[in-house]
Amino acid sequence: MKLWVLGSGSNGNAVLVECDGSRILIDCGFGTRTLAGRLKAISVAPQSIDACIITHDHSDHVKGAKGASKKWGWPLFATHGTARAAELTGAKVHRFQPGMTIEFPRITVQSTPTPHDAHESVGFVVTGRSTGARAGLFYDVGHVTRAMAKACESLDILVLESNHDEDMLRNGPYPRWLQARIACATGHLSNRDSGIFARQAMTKECNHLVLAHLSEINNTPRVAMASMRSALTGSRFKGTLTPAKQDAVVGPFTPGKTRAEKPLQYALF
Repeated sequence: MKLWVLGSGSNGNAVLVECDGSRILIDCGFGTRTLAGRLKAISVAPQSIDACIITHDHSDHVKGAKGASKKWGWPLFATHGTARAAELTGAKVHRFQPGMTIEFPRITVQSTPTPHDAHESVGFVVTGRSTGARAGLFYDVGHVTRAMAKACESLDILVLESNHDEDMLRNGPYPRWLQARIACATGHLSNRDSGIFARQAMTKECNHLVLAHLSEINNTPRVAMASMRSALTGSRFKGTLTPAKQDAVVGPFTPGKTRAEKPLQYALF
């Protein structure tokens, strides 16, 4: 298994997972030109991707999916609520219920309902059939549910939201109504809450923890990383901790029994 975060933040999200030569894209929040450039940076042809699976209907996760499906022939998968997104109008979408498992020849994708102000949003655990390696992806979540915690047991890689610093959000430029939306139980996970959950979820078998969907206004990679390092002090986690980037590719993240190698950040041209 290999996982790359092609970009994560309020301007677009996309994660590529590869298992035994089979590839799926989780979310497509970038246009085809941007996405093609990021895939080129890691020497992946867009046509080699087998499917695109979407977490929820917000534009930064879905806006490029229809165009990419048309250009490169990707089948699209989404919950019934997500499939009604305006950006998917006219696209052929394979629909599934939250909680269902999607089976591919070399990859299994288990969906889990997530608490977010979207229509039937979900997170995913991707499992490679041949090795049993497991990667969890949970961002755009207002709080951690029991179902999410259960799904995150025994992971090799976890991509987890660490959206905002609570003090930066409270004292920042956003209007009060937007601050309330972000901080509510169906908004976004703060650095503090992300750290609390990660400390509970991490095992020594997990090679990588990737902090995703960092706010460019109410957070910084330095602040998010410091918060998570503090939360994980004395925990069982011995792998790498990496912040995802909005405008850069990071990875590949791979499972393994030894201490993980530090992933690369790719230059984009």
